[in-house]
Amino acid sequence: MKPIDLTERLGRWSSGHGPLYLLLAGRLRQLIDNGDLPPGTLLPPDRALASALALGRSTVVATYDLLRTEGRIVRRQGSGTRVAGEPSRAMSAAELPDDTTDAPVFLHLLEPRDDVIPLGCAAPDAVPPELTEAYARVLPELAATTNDIGYHPQGHLGLRRAIAEHYERRGAPTRSEQILVTTGAQQALSLLARALLRPGGQALVEAPTYPGALEAFREEGAVLRALPVGLEGFEATVGEHRPALAYVVSTFHNPTGAVLPALARRRLAKVAGAADVPLIDDEALTDLGFPEEEHPPPIAAYSDAVISVGSLSKIVWGGLRVGWVRAPVPLITRLARLRAVHDLGGNTLAQLAAADLLPRLEPLRCRRATERKACHDHLRAELGRHLPDWDAPPARGGQTLWVRLPRGDGGAFAQAALRHRVAVLPGSGLDAADSSRDYLRLHFIASPKELSEAVRRLAVAWRGFAPSEPPATPLPSMAV
Repeated sequence: MKPIDLTERLGRWSSGHGPLYLLLAGRLRQLIDNGDLPPGTLLPPDRALASALALGRSTVVATYDLLRTEGRIVRRQGSGTRVAGEPSRAMSAAELPDDTTDAPVFLHLLEPRDDVIPLGCAAPDAVPPELTEAYARVLPELAATTNDIGYHPQGHLGLRRAIAEHYERRGAPTRSEQILVTTGAQQALSLLARALLRPGGQALVEAPTYPGALEAFREEGAVLRALPVGLEGFEATVGEHRPALAYVVSTFHNPTGAVLPALARRRLAKVAGAADVPLIDDEALTDLGFPEEEHPPPIAAYSDAVISVGSLSKIVWGGLRVGWVRAPVPLITRLARLRAVHDLGGNTLAQLAAADLLPRLEPLRCRRATERKACHDHLRAELGRHLPDWDAPPARGGQTLWVRLPRGDGGAFAQAALRHRVAVLPGSGLDAADSSRDYLRLHFIASPKELSEAVRRLAVAWRGFAPSEPPATPLPSMAV
């Protein structure tokens, strides 16, 4: 097993209390006992694992010695370190360990700790008054509901109409039949991956991009082919490889905050349509512009065949699990059938509130834009003061900074940062081309006080960080 593969499985192993070798041994013990590291698995050498985790070799040696004493691993000169036991030659499907995500963006949600400042996964953490007011306004409608069992796999008609009108206002004529309501944008991506991908099929993605999309595509066995931000080189690649789908974050790109120009949007829509390649435009962050920031219409305005994904979780509240897909009617029908098998449809009350709120978003959008811009500027100022050798370019919107380290590996530093109680996303998890290993994604959706404390801890971690390899060379990014 490669060190990077094991570090991803380890997750947030170092965020506890106690000696590092005991924390590392505890997490490895858990992976072994749960079957995630089956008998016979070859573990990385001491030095390689120490380098990947930004640890001293003696810490890994002590960890392995403890697990060897417990009988969980065996160490032999010439054959390395392996999980104890003989590999099964005829393991049934029921006995196989469950495949679960190792992506840090999800582990930060699955393994939270109160004493860790989370700069890995971002969404508003306070319910705005506009949302509670929307719920209050729709309660009489809910009370008057009759002859409706509440199962709507395609989504409540009132919300589908509101979303269609939302696209009409943005220059993309839309009918309610073109809308599927989902439990957030992540479910939308998972359903699209299920509908459009088969094992071995190619998915064109930006490098870097939203890690949740990469996970959804990998879940279906896709082969990821990476292009620079903006899908630069899209036409030539489509002509040569005939991918099953293409995925782009055109507005306030995750993680760079860039905006794709109107001419590039039109070109992507034209090429995708001519080649009959489904083009997914992830608009989950499209409402997260800064004050005075203008952005072009959605790519769907240039072609009705473009698939748009949207969400209210980032602009309103993370707990409002309402997202959607806008697509041609035949695809929406297929997605609704897939969703019916999974959950029969989403929360009706939440959809009623979302339908009420969607046309009233502008005051909330403006207020949040001012707050985000202030936090964005504060985080950049703190990084400039305490970590001046880090490269943290300004974003045009969104909620994250894409930060390049002057040396070393982002994954190794992320472990070092976690030991100082700050969770960050290493660039390797956002890049299918593995060209962003010297990057970190930091979000700025936190109070200035919390951001200042996070940077202070990161600076302490950086002073003690001793990388053992030079940074990788990133793919060129589109100038947007």
